[in-house]
Amino acid sequence: MLILAIMAAGILLGFTCFPIRLAKWNAKLQLVCTAVLIFCMGVSLGGRPNFFQELAELGIDSLVFSVVPIVCSVFLVYALTKKFMKK
Repeated sequence: MLILAIMAAGILLGFTCFPIRLAKWNAKLQLVCTAVLIFCMGVSLGGRPNFFQELAELGIDSLVFSVVPIVCSVFLVYALTKKFMKK
């Protein structure tokens, strides 16, 4: 719930107070922060003593839970694009 409140505060601040001239710098800051977040998540996972063993145990379930939504979303986007984006 706290994360949603923080995001809502950011949206409100960006909508009401954030100057348009800083949008370019904001985009760069977002990219850097996202990269730092992904790096920190990798460090957190890599610091677990049994990470590779746990990863191997998940195996096919992890593959299915990642590939099925990706394939379904690609097909859905393709179908909706064909239907609504006519030349």
